[in-house]
Amino acid sequence: MIALLVALPLVAAGCSFIIPWHQARSWLLPAVSAVHLLLSTLFALGYLPSEGTWIGLDALSSLVLVVTSLLFFGCALYAVGYLDLHPERGNKVMVPCLLIFLGAMSLAVTARHLGLLWIAVEATTIASAPLIYFNRNRLTIEATWKYLLICSVGIALAMLGLLFVAYSALGSGVPVSLQFDKLLSQATTLSKPWLHTGFVFMLVGFGTKMGLAPLHTWKPDAYGEAPGLVGALLAGGLTSVAFLAILRGVQLMTAAGDGALARQELLGMGILSLLVAAVFMVGQPDIKRLLAYSSVEHMGLLAIGVSIGGLATFGAMLHLVNNALTKGGLFLAAGNIQRAFASKHLSEVRGALSVLPVSGTLFLAGFLAITGSPPFGPFMSEFTILRGIFGSDRLVVGLLVLLLLATVFIGMGATVLAATQGEASEATPGFRDSPLLCISPLCFMLLILLIGVYIPEPMQNALHQAAALLEVQP
Repeated sequence: MIALLVALPLVAAGCSFIIPWHQARSWLLPAVSAVHLLLSTLFALGYLPSEGTWIGLDALSSLVLVVTSLLFFGCALYAVGYLDLHPERGNKVMVPCLLIFLGAMSLAVTARHLGLLWIAVEATTIASAPLIYFNRNRLTIEATWKYLLICSVGIALAMLGLLFVAYSALGSGVPVSLQFDKLLSQATTLSKPWLHTGFVFMLVGFGTKMGLAPLHTWKPDAYGEAPGLVGALLAGGLTSVAFLAILRGVQLMTAAGDGALARQELLGMGILSLLVAAVFMVGQPDIKRLLAYSSVEHMGLLAIGVSIGGLATFGAMLHLVNNALTKGGLFLAAGNIQRAFASKHLSEVRGALSVLPVSGTLFLAGFLAITGSPPFGPFMSEFTILRGIFGSDRLVVGLLVLLLLATVFIGMGATVLAATQGEASEATPGFRDSPLLCISPLCFMLLILLIGVYIPEPMQNALHQAAALLEVQP
């Protein structure tokens, strides 16, 4: 039954090609994503069978599935209002590509075979490229080609990593397979040099899709030039899927008794990501490129949390949820601001609060949330990660993370406050906040506020179970 999660959006994508009405095609997005979210929730709660050889769910993939499905539903609802603003561009490309993108992400999350996982992640690249090019200008074509080129090189390196992992099983005396459960069961018999090499290539390859520094160079252009809803899906959905692919490698290394080596490599890339983000966010005048570097920062935090282990791993799982929803709200609000001012540059964007009271307020609230201000959810997850760091006697790492987070707060705050406060710049006539363009970011911000105040028990259990999978020893 879990194949429904993949088949449903793919079938709907095929139907969207033959639906002749613009509005009906647009409303197909939230209709399909609502069913997908319902199915995802039922699978995650155990009401539907979720085990399988090629596709299946465990605690880790269930968490990522629900988060990406929830994010996609909010973006799909937003897309109806967004596509109505651009009837001249049509939606015959946007709608099917979004649905294929959802199907590819679902396949990547549910894959229990590393080869199938690789195919699905590559499919997300192909499906999302036309979405980045939606505005059809010189900057978007440049961003699209950069995205395709860099991510395709990364995926090719990930494929080499999987081949090395398969080669490590040759001497174990059992048939070579990339079926994940079989690899875990025979992890202690795998050739260590080949397994280590395979993990490094997987980390570099899937880390490119995740946007860890120094592999992040496609992000500022792609996030900056793509529509806001596409940026939200890339920053909150695709990065979570790529992170899951890396975590599969961490699980394998841990089961083989080499988890410490994998975590050390993650820690190095995590700190580098925080450092790069902090440097480039200071004085950044482009609000969407600012969010791209913020994504690099939070991918670094996820890597650091998992690398420390214990309580910090639980914090990383919580932060995965918080980052996806907060980034969703921020990108959608930033898209509204960009349309109101016909720009995303500080030289032309001023006084967003007075021009767009709802979107401006949500953008400001999103800034406070994503920088770890209480009482929002990211404060709780970042605080938990820091507790894990200091609790494991990593004093230098903890102080460095605190310093870089403070730098990010100052750098991001200067841009966001300048864009939202002060005397309003000249805005686009006729564009104002509307329910369809504001309901999704508003709901995302309310969810983040709720998580910061109270984590429901089913969610706590899911987070604990997901973190426990990464701590399993041979």
